[in-house]
Amino acid sequence: MDGSRRLGCAGVFALAVVLAMSSCGFASGQAMLSRELQALLLVKDSLHDPEGHLTGWGLAERGGEVEMELLACSSWKGIRCSSSPPYVVEALDVSSMNLSGFLSPAIGALHNLVNLSLAANNLSGPLPEQLWDIGSSLRFLNISNNLFQGPFPSANVSRCSSLQVLDAYNNNFTGPLPLQISSLTELRHLHLGGNFFDGVIPPQYGALLNLTYLALSGNSLTGRIPVELGNLVLLTELYLGYYNIFDGGIPSSLGRLSALVVLDMADCGLTDDIPAHLQNLTKLDSLFLQINSLTGPIPPGLGALTSIRSLDLSNNLLTGHIPPSLSQLLNLKLLNLFRNQLHGHIPSFIGDLPSLQVLSLWENNLTGRVPQQLGTNENLVIVDLSSNMLSGPIPPNLCLGDQLERLVLFNNGFSGSIPDSLGNCRKLVRVRLGNNQLSGSIPPGLLALPSLQMLEIPLNRLNGSIPLNIPLSTKLGRLDLSFNNLSGAIPASISNISALQTLLLNGNALSGSLIGEISQLKRLSKLDCSANNLSGVIPAALGQCGALTYIDLSHNQLVGSIPSDLQYLGVLDYLNLSYNHLTGAIPPSLQNIETLTSADFSFNDLSGVIPDKGQFATFNASSFLGNADLCGVQLVPCSLQTDSMHRRVQGEPALVYWLIVGIISSLTVVVFVVGVFCNRHAFCALLGRETVDSPWKLTAFQKLDFTASHVLSCLTDENVIGKGGSGTVYKCATPSGFVAVKRLPGTYSQANADVGVGGSNDHGFSAEIQTLGKIRHRNIVRLLGCVSSRETNLLVYEYMPNGSLGELLHGTRAGTLDWAKRYKIAVEAACGLHYLHHDCSPLIVHRDVKSNNILLDSKFEAHVADFGLAKVLDYPESMSLVAGSYGYIAPGEEYGKLLGEEYGKLQGITNEADNITITLMWDPFGRYDRS
Repeated sequence: MDGSRRLGCAGVFALAVVLAMSSCGFASGQAMLSRELQALLLVKDSLHDPEGHLTGWGLAERGGEVEMELLACSSWKGIRCSSSPPYVVEALDVSSMNLSGFLSPAIGALHNLVNLSLAANNLSGPLPEQLWDIGSSLRFLNISNNLFQGPFPSANVSRCSSLQVLDAYNNNFTGPLPLQISSLTELRHLHLGGNFFDGVIPPQYGALLNLTYLALSGNSLTGRIPVELGNLVLLTELYLGYYNIFDGGIPSSLGRLSALVVLDMADCGLTDDIPAHLQNLTKLDSLFLQINSLTGPIPPGLGALTSIRSLDLSNNLLTGHIPPSLSQLLNLKLLNLFRNQLHGHIPSFIGDLPSLQVLSLWENNLTGRVPQQLGTNENLVIVDLSSNMLSGPIPPNLCLGDQLERLVLFNNGFSGSIPDSLGNCRKLVRVRLGNNQLSGSIPPGLLALPSLQMLEIPLNRLNGSIPLNIPLSTKLGRLDLSFNNLSGAIPASISNISALQTLLLNGNALSGSLIGEISQLKRLSKLDCSANNLSGVIPAALGQCGALTYIDLSHNQLVGSIPSDLQYLGVLDYLNLSYNHLTGAIPPSLQNIETLTSADFSFNDLSGVIPDKGQFATFNASSFLGNADLCGVQLVPCSLQTDSMHRRVQGEPALVYWLIVGIISSLTVVVFVVGVFCNRHAFCALLGRETVDSPWKLTAFQKLDFTASHVLSCLTDENVIGKGGSGTVYKCATPSGFVAVKRLPGTYSQANADVGVGGSNDHGFSAEIQTLGKIRHRNIVRLLGCVSSRETNLLVYEYMPNGSLGELLHGTRAGTLDWAKRYKIAVEAACGLHYLHHDCSPLIVHRDVKSNNILLDSKFEAHVADFGLAKVLDYPESMSLVAGSYGYIAPGEEYGKLLGEEYGKLQGITNEADNITITLMWDPFGRYDRS
């Protein structure tokens, strides 16, 4: 109901009292107050107040008579009334009270209101045009951080001619910026940012000559920045960036804004050179021009900005050298020039800037030595010079003031040793020194730093041993010392790093055994000790590291058997034990690891039968080569093993032996496959001899122009377009175009054989497929049908020509997506997941969301795919396991909360065994942390 008609009981009572007071001869001032109090009650009636902040708004009953609290009006929370007659309401401030609902048009009856603040609530709906009926008394209006929507009402805004502050930041207003605001010539502060305004900035805003603060950032504005903004000579802060996409460059007229303290035009599509006129802004404290397409050199005139403390020109196309004139910026605390095309040396004066705290010059073409005095100002907090061509030693005093938190120097040519002083830098959080030419040993205190979370020194020339004395319960989550010349044993104290998730020691000369204490690393998800000289056995205790998804122990001297305890690694995705001296059989229990998608046991001394169930059924012969006594369908059939051993005993040359084995294996596999498939009718169907009682059944979820036999004919190696833990995917041509066919791993059981797919023992599979087949959303890959037998299920999906997001981000096509497409894909994928979680029936949780499961059609529109691990929430018995695959496992809190909301059975949440990976690909506000 419209707010003007929602009087409510309190409002009716107030109106009755007003009439009674008038008949009893109350003074006009009292009557005026009562009318305003009545309006306040109507405003209250339109609001939802869950925390009871407004319960004191109302009437009082005293001595049997009802009377207005004339002088007690100011005791109402958020209300201020005048202290002398005529009593009127002067201020209404209900900010940060967790209010919702809408703003009643009755607000316009408060004709004496000077200050109105509704900020930081959850108010929604349109802003009433009656607001401007308050009139010329209103000076301060703050409706920021709410949910107001629709066009901004401004037809009568001129009635509030005395308005000085208008803050509508962070709402949902749409349409063009209100032109009529230009009539409010008394405005000092105008903030319309964080909305969805579109169109151009009205040039008439240049007539607001009293403005000291103007923020239009975070909208969808276009066109050119009007030169008329250069008339606002009293401006101290100007914010135009983020999400706006302007044409052209920075108007030189902005150089007239000599009072500016903050100029923020980041991420708004700017082109052309940085105008030299900006050197006139001598009062600037902060200049933010990052994430644009600005070209040309850094203007030497910026050296005249002697008051500046933050200068961010990063993520542009700037060229040339860092100008010497910047040496005059003695107040500079932040200098961000990263991701440009700058070249030459880092000027010596940068090491002398007395206030410098943040220096980020990464991804340029800078060369030469870093000023060795850098850090002597004792203020450095962040230094990132990575991905340049710098050389020489690392400056020794970077942590002289013990303030340094991040040191990022990877992908350069630094030489010499790591400064010992870094081992005493107690606030260090991240150290990334990979891919340089550093030598010497690791500073002894570096692994013991109390705040250190990431230490990466791969691809260098470090020698010596890993420091032995590592204290208990450090915060270190990632330790990468790979591809150096480290020797000695892996210290047992490394098990003290309880937070460790990634341990990379590969490509060194480490010796000794793999420590059994590693079982104490309960959060460890990636372990790579390959290409060392490790000996001894694989400790069975490794099976206690339940969060492991990746293990590589290849190219060592390990002996003994493969411990069967590895079967307890329930989320393991990658296992490489190749090129060792392991003996015995491959434990059959490993085939129970459902998440295992890649395994390599090649070139050991293993023997016995290769497991052939579970994920092992998808591994090919290369995973088992070089084990003369191994047999199985993936390699040499066990029936031929005795004969091959006899040939080797007689001294037959190795080349001839392997050639014969290969030929026999190939022929045997062909015969075996033909026999198996013909016995099960599938291969006979491929040959056009499908029997009358064919077990293959096509279930269609829309009208299809192909049959089950047509789908089966596509299951050939040349049609494979993807393989993963949830099955193999084929590209299949149909009369109307292409479809994708996913072959799920075999799930044959005698129970299913007895009842057939869809029977009472198929664990809800048919019901789930029926549900998924009914899903219709533009950002969900459509399931067209299902071809099933007693032993195999084939899912038929719509075909996505541009493959997966994972391939476009990390595969052979990496780098082809610009940021606009990435953002669009992220939003579309979120829409698909929102549909699954909130709108479809029954609700579905995907449980394996990752870039490889987001597919892109011909227009790069995102479609969430791969429900191989999804479970319909109608089947709580199927939710017993936390699903996922290497690289992403849903956080325990998120997963548990969803289950708790659905069933009310949540007993507790733990993350101890979860491998939680969160990657921020892009922060549109330019404040991301890439180090």
